Amino acid sequence: MRLAPDAADARAALAAVPGDQRVAVVDAGFVGHVHALRLGLTDPRFAASAVPGAVTAQPAARQALNRAVTENGIAPDAVAKSLEAAGTAVHRPVLGELVAAVPHDPQARNEARQRVAAVDDEAIRLRTAVKARDGFFTTHCVSPYSRYIARWCARRGLTPNQVTTASLLTALIAAGCAATGTRPGFVAAGLLLLFSFVLDCTDGQLARYSLQYSTLGAWLDATFDRAKEYAYYAGLALGAANSGGGDDVWALALGAMVLQTCRHVVDFSFNEANHDADALGELAGASPTAALSDKLDSVGWTVWVRRMIVLPIGERWALIAIFTALTTPRITFYVLLVGCALAACYTTAGRVLRSLTRKARRTDRAAAALAELADSGPLAQAIARAGRSAAAPVVAALGGVAVVTTSAFTGFGSGWPVLAAAVYCVTSGLAVARPLKGALDWLVPPIFRASEYLTILVLAARADVNGALPAAFGLVAAVAYHHYDTVYRIRGDAGAPPRWLVRAIGGHEGRTLVVTAVAALLTPTDFTVALTALAVLVALVVLAESIRFWVSAGAPAVHDEGEPA
Repeated sequence: MRLAPDAADARAALAAVPGDQRVAVVDAGFVGHVHALRLGLTDPRFAASAVPGAVTAQPAARQALNRAVTENGIAPDAVAKSLEAAGTAVHRPVLGELVAAVPHDPQARNEARQRVAAVDDEAIRLRTAVKARDGFFTTHCVSPYSRYIARWCARRGLTPNQVTTASLLTALIAAGCAATGTRPGFVAAGLLLLFSFVLDCTDGQLARYSLQYSTLGAWLDATFDRAKEYAYYAGLALGAANSGGGDDVWALALGAMVLQTCRHVVDFSFNEANHDADALGELAGASPTAALSDKLDSVGWTVWVRRMIVLPIGERWALIAIFTALTTPRITFYVLLVGCALAACYTTAGRVLRSLTRKARRTDRAAAALAELADSGPLAQAIARAGRSAAAPVVAALGGVAVVTTSAFTGFGSGWPVLAAAVYCVTSGLAVARPLKGALDWLVPPIFRASEYLTILVLAARADVNGALPAAFGLVAAVAYHHYDTVYRIRGDAGAPPRWLVRAIGGHEGRTLVVTAVAALLTPTDFTVALTALAVLVALVVLAESIRFWVSAGAPAVHDEGEPA
C-alpha cells in the first residue's frame, strides 16, 4: 500500500505496479466495513469494480484506469465514473447493510463510524456465503452449519477446489461402500453420500465467503457433481450384483442417468433460449403461466413445495442416501426414477406452457447456443445444409421415436434399427436446417439426448449378455460428459467445444448410427466389446480436450451456482 497525496504521485505509484497485477485506488478518508472493501476490490470476476471511496482494476482495465487518473485526479468515485464514461464496465456490488463512505466533515465521519459499529460485517459475510435461492433440504438441513465449515476452511487457507476434490473423493468412497452389497456397506454409503453433499455445499460457500472464483473452479464444481452422482449409480448397481440375491439393476442405473441428464439438458436449453429475452425484461409477466408462478412465489409454503417437487440435488441425494441405507438398490432406483420422472414432467410442462404463451424475440446468440447444444455431427450438418425444415421439435422427435422403438421391438441383430438410425440422421439434419428460434425449439437438444441415450440402453438390454449394460453405462457416461462440458463452456462464456472434437466423436446422429450398425453386425458378446471400446475412445478424446481447455482457459472467472433449485 502506498500513499499518494496528488495525481502525479498516484500515477507514479500505479506505474510501479507490474501490468499483470490488480491495482486499487482508495480514498484516504474512507470509512466502512472491511467486507465492503473486500466485495469491491477482490472479486476476480470483473475487470473493474468500485464501491464509494474505492475503485480497482485488473490487468485488462489497467490502461483505462491510468487514463482516468490522469484526466480526473485520484478521487476514486470520479475515477470510476470516468471509466464508465470511457466504455469500461465497472461492477458495483450491492452492499446492503454494509457501509462504504467518504465523509467530508467530522460529524459525518462520526455518524459513518457509528453505522459501521452497529453492523456485524462478519455475520453478513457468513449469511451471503449461502446461495440466495436453494432447495428446502439444503437451506434448512445443510447451510445452517456448512457456512461455518466454509469459514473454518477459509481461515486455514483451504481453497474451494480442494473442498470440491474432497467431496468427489468422499462420493467415490461412498460408491465403493455401496458396491460391497452388504447392509453395513449400504449404510456407510448413505452417510458418506450425505457428507459429500455437505462438502459440495461448502465449496460454493467458501468461494462466496472468500471471493475465490475461477473458471477452473466452476468447471470442477459442476462436472464433479455429475461424476459423483453417476459413479454412485454404478456403485449401487455393483452392490446389487454382489448382494446375496445377485440382482441385476444396471438397466435401472442407466435409465436413472439418462433421465437425470435429459432433465438437465431441458434446464440448460430453456435457459439459453430465453437468456437474452429475460435480460431484456421481455418475459416478465408475459404470460398467464408466469403470472401464476409469480403469485405462487408470493406465498411462503408454496415456494418450498415447488422447489421440492423439482427434486433438486439436495433432495435427490438425501432420497438416494436414505433409501440406500434402509432398502435395496432396486427399490432406491425405482423411487429415484419415479421422483425424477414426476419432476421432469412438472418442469417441462411448465416451460412448454411459458414458451407457448410468451412472445419474445429469440436472438442469434440463443439460436447459436442451441445449435451447439444439439451436438450435430457431419451427417446432420450435411443434411442441414441441403434441406429445409419447420417445426424442428416435431421433426427431431419423429426420428428419435423411430430409432428407439425400432430398436426396442425388433430382435437383436436385426437390420431395421440401422434403417431407423439412418432416418434419424436425416430428421436430425432437417431439425437444425434453420436457426433454432421457434417457441419450442429449445426442446431439440433434449430430444436428441434422449434419442441417443435410449437407443444405446435398449440395444444393450436386447443383447441380454453379461457386461452389455455396464458397457452401455460407460458409453452414455462418456458422451454425457461431453454434453455437460458443452453446457459449462457456454455458461462461462468460454465458447463451445471445437468442431473437430464434435466431428471426431461423430455427433449424436453418427454415434447412434454406429451403435445400431454394430448391434446388427456383431454377436451380443462382440457387441459388448465394441461398446466398451467406443466408450473408452470417446472418454479419452473428450476428457483430454476438456482438461486441456479448462486448465489453460483464459475465460473470465465465474462461479457456478449449481443445479437450479
